[in-house]
Amino acid sequence: MQQIQAFGADYDEYRRDESRVQGEAESISFPTTEDEVSAILSKLAASGTAVTVQGARTGLAAGAVPHGGHVMNLSHMNRCLGAHRGGDGTFYLTVQPGVILSELRKYLANKTVPCTGWADEDLEVLEQLYAAPTQFFPTDPTEASACLGGMAACNASGARSYRYGPMRPHVSALRVVLADGDVVALKRGEAHARGRALTLETVGGRCISVPLPAYAMPASKNASGYYVEDNMDAVDLFIGSDGTLGVITQLELRLSALPALTWGVNCFFMDEKSALNATIAMRDRLPRAAALEYFDGDALDVLRSQRERSAAFSSLPAVPKSYAACVYVELECDDAGQAAADLHLLGDLLDQCGSSPAYTWVARTDVDRERQRFFRHAVPESVNMLIDERRRTDLSITKLGSDMSVPNERLHEVVALYRDTLAQAGLQSAAWGHIGNNHLHVNILPRSAQEYAAGKRLFAQWAREVTAMGGAVSAEHGVGKIKRDFLRIMYGDQAIAQMANTKAALDPQGILGRGNLFDEDELDAAVARAKGGEL
Repeated sequence: MQQIQAFGADYDEYRRDESRVQGEAESISFPTTEDEVSAILSKLAASGTAVTVQGARTGLAAGAVPHGGHVMNLSHMNRCLGAHRGGDGTFYLTVQPGVILSELRKYLANKTVPCTGWADEDLEVLEQLYAAPTQFFPTDPTEASACLGGMAACNASGARSYRYGPMRPHVSALRVVLADGDVVALKRGEAHARGRALTLETVGGRCISVPLPAYAMPASKNASGYYVEDNMDAVDLFIGSDGTLGVITQLELRLSALPALTWGVNCFFMDEKSALNATIAMRDRLPRAAALEYFDGDALDVLRSQRERSAAFSSLPAVPKSYAACVYVELECDDAGQAAADLHLLGDLLDQCGSSPAYTWVARTDVDRERQRFFRHAVPESVNMLIDERRRTDLSITKLGSDMSVPNERLHEVVALYRDTLAQAGLQSAAWGHIGNNHLHVNILPRSAQEYAAGKRLFAQWAREVTAMGGAVSAEHGVGKIKRDFLRIMYGDQAIAQMANTKAALDPQGILGRGNLFDEDELDAAVARAKGGEL
């Protein structure tokens, strides 16, 4: 088949993603249409060839890293396909999975959505969209070069998930090619499970019975394993499935009206406890907050150092040494009067929590907000540069970044866990992330192979402790290959076997996303059960 090419040195970059993990493959393809995806999968299924699906390869859990077999990269499937409008006036945009988030943002902001080949009724809706208040897609992972299909595969979220939730509720329809090349077309609200049993009808006319796991998901932000609940919508099973159930070839996105006014506020604190107390107070009293983000003292120290050492970061505002923590608040308001009232309320909260309105940076304009965005994104970038510098002397060193969340009432407890265990292990770290959802990325910065190994052991300990708190081992990056052992800690052996049964019902050979979510033995056991009619 012409689309399938031998995996040579020219494709070396497709062996890895942003996790820094590298894999191997024998062949690669770059389909541009659903029909091509279906034909390629049909051919590969006939030979039982493993398939790893990729998009922009921005993931941090190694879900896009090949585990032998074939790489199917969807970056060339980057067209906008159409638009429609719901009865309540909501706009929906249909896209291929390779559309990049930053490009989508530009299309909507500039009202330049590519529409070649669209039907007349879609073009009419597009004109209505342009005439309406500016629309946007709320999901906002830090890496805006992510593609929409990959974001759906890991149920991405980001800073604004505090107000808007993760990607899942903003996807209203999917088309998914299964491992054998058949297609499932799903529209939210049309196909539901009965209890924990789901039946799907394919475009080819088959009915597939899919058993769903029996576990209950935690009451915290969660992107760990398959989404399941009684009588669930079939769309939700495929979102967050880490490329293990099918290849998403089309997504329908629900758009939202851009807020009339957005102000950003960096609030600084002299100690971490005050910052946590302020966060809890903000959740209760700032209903128009779209984001509550955190940077601990170690993250601020990394920024201070980078600002002095690198010209690329010289435009960062100076952070006084007395500041030991920062909470970034993004306010979405109807007008300046409403924003000013919220800002005044925020000042009162700071006074009550041991800080002061004087210890803030307020951004009211696009230029100022862009500086704040640079500040926020400079933190992970600076840490990555630090690790890259250390790797020059020891290639075994990589950053270890946690992605765990806990329920609201456990915020102080989980931060105390991180602090105590890091101190006991003598490890350097920097923490930042989505504190509004009790979801911090604690990044361990090893200085040797021994510290790297100690950090991995510490993460396993955290997974056990966070699970005991009712939390999730992955809150937004998915599980991929890196966190599959944590998934077993979180749900237990029986639940993992049930998840593998779900996969085997849709992928009877177990060829899609091998190594993601399940180890080889677990997946092969589920495949054997499927062949024996035991699911």
